[in-house]
Amino acid sequence: MTGKCRDERMKIGIVSDIHGNAPALARALALMGDVDEIFCLGDSINQYRFSNEVVALLRGREAITIVGNHEEAFYAPGGGRARDQAWIETGHLAWLGAQPPRRTLERCGKRLMLVHSTPWSPGGDYVVPQSRAFARFGETDADIVFYGHTHVPVAAYVNGVHIVNPGAVGELRPGAADLSCAVLDLVSGEVRHVPFALGGEAREI
Repeated sequence: MTGKCRDERMKIGIVSDIHGNAPALARALALMGDVDEIFCLGDSINQYRFSNEVVALLRGREAITIVGNHEEAFYAPGGGRARDQAWIETGHLAWLGAQPPRRTLERCGKRLMLVHSTPWSPGGDYVVPQSRAFARFGETDADIVFYGHTHVPVAAYVNGVHIVNPGAVGELRPGAADLSCAVLDLVSGEVRHVPFALGGEAREI
């Protein structure tokens, strides 16, 4: 889909920071329900450990994917030994390595930007709504910015720019009580974060 909304609605499922946790990704994909597209915002794997299972799930759902800092380390020269493991499926390895660090898309007449950490360079900062730098998201030439990296769910507006972070699917960090994914209705702008624990029931926030 490129700019048209099916039946005047389009839902996007958003995941990030899977860190090789395939069971958690499968749980998130099930919990988000019927969505039109899946966005993955990077750190699908760990910096020195590939995951055939995670990449197979993303490819199977035709997820629109970008890479994060863990992929950057894995595909850098220093990650050669990690990449040279016989059990890694070469098709999955090539597919993930071909994904870009950011994407700009048009959906439902809106300009979407997908980044792992921040839209500005150099990236890598952990920016949450309480951060002084969070206001810089409002300088972005996009209607909606999707980002991950912090492992903290966010749904906010800055200078008219909608900022969405789904939290982390695969690894808890300080500042978040649960693993989580998110669903965005592009027409209404509603963001539904879905926190979950493996083997437990989802509870909406």
